[in-house]
Amino acid sequence: MPAGSRLDEKLRAGKKALRTLPGALLLGSTGARLWADYLDPVPGFSGRFDFIHKVNIPLLFKITNNLEESFEPCQTEWFPSHLLMAYTGNRLSLVERKFISWNDCAVSCQTWTNRSSEELVLRLETYGDAFSECKGNYLHGMFNIEHYSFDIAGVVSVSDPALFEEFRLKPGESKDIIVSAAFGISGQDHTDLLRERASAYAESVYTTDEVIENQSNEYQIWFEKTPTFTSSDPVLNKTWTYRWFLLRHNLADPQYGHLSYPLFYEGRSHKKSKKPFSKGGWEFSKLINLSVPLHIMDARWYHDPVYGEGPLRNMKNAPGEDGMFSCLTVDTIMHSFANFSCWAAYQLYLVHRNIEMISDILPAMKLNVSAWNRVNGNDQDHLMIEYKHTRTGKEYQPSYWYFHQFPKNPKDKETYTHLKRVDRAVYHYLNTLGVAKLCEVTGDPEAEEYNRQAENIKQDILDKMWNEDTKFFYDLHYQTDEKAFVKNIVGFYPGWAEILDERFNGMIEHLFNEQEFHTKCPFPSVSIDCPAYSKEGGWMGHFVKGRNGCVWDGPTWPYTNSIALDALAKESKRRNHQFDRQFAYYLREYSFLHFMQRDLNQPGLVEHYNSATGEPLSDEQEYNHSYYIDLLISHVAGLSIEKEGIILDPLNTGLDYFCLDRVKVAGTEIRITYRKPSVSSDLLNVEEGYCLYVNGKLIFSNHTLCRTELTWKELAL
Repeated sequence: MPAGSRLDEKLRAGKKALRTLPGALLLGSTGARLWADYLDPVPGFSGRFDFIHKVNIPLLFKITNNLEESFEPCQTEWFPSHLLMAYTGNRLSLVERKFISWNDCAVSCQTWTNRSSEELVLRLETYGDAFSECKGNYLHGMFNIEHYSFDIAGVVSVSDPALFEEFRLKPGESKDIIVSAAFGISGQDHTDLLRERASAYAESVYTTDEVIENQSNEYQIWFEKTPTFTSSDPVLNKTWTYRWFLLRHNLADPQYGHLSYPLFYEGRSHKKSKKPFSKGGWEFSKLINLSVPLHIMDARWYHDPVYGEGPLRNMKNAPGEDGMFSCLTVDTIMHSFANFSCWAAYQLYLVHRNIEMISDILPAMKLNVSAWNRVNGNDQDHLMIEYKHTRTGKEYQPSYWYFHQFPKNPKDKETYTHLKRVDRAVYHYLNTLGVAKLCEVTGDPEAEEYNRQAENIKQDILDKMWNEDTKFFYDLHYQTDEKAFVKNIVGFYPGWAEILDERFNGMIEHLFNEQEFHTKCPFPSVSIDCPAYSKEGGWMGHFVKGRNGCVWDGPTWPYTNSIALDALAKESKRRNHQFDRQFAYYLREYSFLHFMQRDLNQPGLVEHYNSATGEPLSDEQEYNHSYYIDLLISHVAGLSIEKEGIILDPLNTGLDYFCLDRVKVAGTEIRITYRKPSVSSDLLNVEEGYCLYVNGKLIFSNHTLCRTELTWKELAL
């Protein structure tokens, strides 16, 4: 593979650090259970490290020396697979490359040069007395984790056992050393296994360069099962690549407790407390059921369905709240957020056609839908009541306080009104419809009943939540059905669910209004004409959740951008591609959120942004509760997978060319290309016009972008 096509070369990014801790370096590589929240700029693994969940281990190991106390300023180069740190001073120089392997080894490859006139003395240091037993080239020990059911066993292996006491370099002398620490669950992962993993790096015959090359190659292998996308727009190309990295970075496989199957975390960083061995504050490294369907929408295009299926299997095996899919740690079944996991499961099935998996999980999805009806339903209609404003994942949306004129203190429960929420209602409709579709696939006789339920939910959304005068969908008072006239971003969700017809023309245009959702950094979580709108996430002049807190009264969120863009694309298709140009603009703006300072050389996505300026408001980079890959496949390339075949319906986004390749549908490979007649083909091997290839054979072509439907029989699949 050419060097330029490797992920490390595409995404290398110089220094990546926490905004709130400028010296705290970020690491791209993550293990199935072990990762770095951040690294200190010292040789080894000092900083904050987590295992399965937030545990805040301050030190795995580091190398100390007698000549220099500080390695700053140093040069760093961030790669997805590893981190390079280089320091040159008057007394010594150090080049270190380090990574965390998928099998949970923290590996440091160091080259030391003594530039002084005295001996350089190096020693290995570990945390306290955690690693007290020494045998040959390795130490072994354990971290006690009080707040989880597991303790962490570890083995530290070195290329030269002199590092345990004193490793000496004479003036002018250079030396390569490798230190590797393997970690596992005490009582589950035997010391011999951990030693074997650690020694495979530290005691191997490989040079430091070869160890890093091997890690880069192994890291690259996961991406060989992704589709590829190339176009005339470098912004889309780079964002596509970064989004696949985002999934890999947040991929976890604890194989323990409630998380027995693979899953994607919402993020690897965590808010608030960095206190050693503390879990205080909020962490994203767990199964958060709100983000599961967002992960699946992108991960369903990965060639192996195991990563999309894993979260569903975890939730099926550990139901909570009367049978709802819920948030999970390895030890705890937590609360449930509103989400569309059942619908996402159907979308996953359409790509991979895994009947066995669907048959296994369908009863749990039925229980989830029933639980929503029982816990959030009501006797008057088929809409869902939200009793806790946090449970849709959009806390402090102003509509909850509309009926009390947006008081200054939103934490006063007397000023808070339960609502029939548009987002929860749309999720419920999609989940119910998804169950109906999966019943049809598996021959379940309840398909008709779930289709009837979905239709009832749809009609109540359209009849009750729509306001003809303002052309928008609103949340409702939970008792009176009075509309809360706040234009929340979720008001566009009915377009995303594709339940609209010409009667609802005018809704999507609110996105384009500069007095509503067309801000400098679109789309705000509430229209700017709302009295409680706050671009930076305060509430009526007060930061009720701190400077970086989650307050959905104005900031821009990738989460809802992905859904709003999906809605915009679908509405454009429904209305004869009327809004293709607007979709292209907002897609690029969404893409730029993935790069610090809009610099393509600095990839990094966070949780939410100032909607007026685009300033990142949170400090958790590589944040993962949105989707993007699906937007490019479904709307730029135009590929939608249906039960009976495929639909091609691309939006005209102004591209001179694009090539979507290596898409696997039920084991069959699909390639879609487009090239304008006036554009040279020298840069890309694509035919003129819009073309579909199946297993390398040209199946369909047209001289321009167009819509067509093809059955599986026509595709010869």
